[in-house]
Amino acid sequence: MTAQKRGLFVVLEGGEGVGKTTNAAFMREYLENKGIEYSATREPGGTPLAEELREIILAPREESMAPMAELLLVFAARAQHIEHKILPVMEQGQWCLCDRFTDATFAYQGAGRDLGTSRVEALESFVQAELRPDCVIILDAPVEIGHQRARARAELDRMESEAMTFHQKVRDAYLARAAQAPDRYEVIDAALPLVEVQVNLAKVLDRLIDTWKNHE
Repeated sequence: MTAQKRGLFVVLEGGEGVGKTTNAAFMREYLENKGIEYSATREPGGTPLAEELREIILAPREESMAPMAELLLVFAARAQHIEHKILPVMEQGQWCLCDRFTDATFAYQGAGRDLGTSRVEALESFVQAELRPDCVIILDAPVEIGHQRARARAELDRMESEAMTFHQKVRDAYLARAAQAPDRYEVIDAALPLVEVQVNLAKVLDRLIDTWKNHE
């Protein structure tokens, strides 16, 4: 009996206002048209308990949240997400398409909150064991463009409301991580017209599909 082929773990990342929601929908439709079975999810969140933790993390409040508390809540939600969503989906042979994962933690908490990489790396190893995305697609745009888009879209949450210096640290961290492992990251210019962004996304997805189908 042939063992079930493991599904791919593909993560869409980027700062605020880079078009993740729109392009995640494009990616879902593209995979459907290519006959790829997938499950879409997000972080923080992805399961009922993890979604409750998401609300705690993102909701504006009078009491400021300690950066370390924020980091631990993110990984608490991630632990639940991995066990009850990500791993079961992949073991069934479906792709897992996730809106944000641990690169967001390195960017937002590690860089944006100045917690550094060592704490995030320690929790990454402890919570995720060997689990890492097969491909991380980063939608990148100057923070000024992203901020303008985010403000035009809806009321800002606690992360979106941070200062521009915070968001610049986030962007810089994403780009630095992509530069360190170019074989696992794809950086797409999200400041381009949407049709061009999606042409580039399609090229990445086609490559992943071809590699996955040809891998025994």
